Amino acid sequence: MSRRSPNRGRRSPPLVVLVVLAALGACSDGVTMGPGLDEQKVGIGELESYRLGIGDKVRVAVFGEADLSGTFEINATGRISLPLVGEIEASGVDAAGLRQRVTARLSDGFLKSPKVSVEVMGYRPIYVLGEVRNSGEFPFKVGLRLRDVIALAGGYTYRANQDYVVLSRDGRPQPMRVALPTGAVVMPGDNIRVPERYF
Repeated sequence: MSRRSPNRGRRSPPLVVLVVLAALGACSDGVTMGPGLDEQKVGIGELESYRLGIGDKVRVAVFGEADLSGTFEINATGRISLPLVGEIEASGVDAAGLRQRVTARLSDGFLKSPKVSVEVMGYRPIYVLGEVRNSGEFPFKVGLRLRDVIALAGGYTYRANQDYVVLSRDGRPQPMRVALPTGAVVMPGDNIRVPERYF
């Protein structure tokens, strides 16, 4: 009497399953899915407490001091250079935070009780990369959505994976996979990558 092989009777996975699993493993980019970004209100809410960054332009107005007022761009070191007082760190704070910094600097031996206002006049650009026809830098506009960004970049290439994009955003520790379609709003400085499909 022959001994029965322990593998006899077990069905091997169909070849197509193995192929699909291999493809899924190959296309994994190690990026997490971004929770909550499908909500249309998310980007707008973030813009209300927007943190300034390199390339943003701000209007600083000092009441009664036209020579100290003007529009300034945040330079590569994250600072703005104001007349009389010199450079002030601007990156990483919102408009209210920058107003406090300017006020404190002016109060330190320059003006008595200065009245300062700060307004964001221009936001830094966004970047669209990967499987789009015209990748590159694009101007940010308030209310711009991820679906609009793809159109700005000329649409998908034939190799594009249209199921999701990879979004890198200041203030978030790692890139996120955002499922498409979505109503998520783009933020200044966003880096959006359209991945390649593998099958």
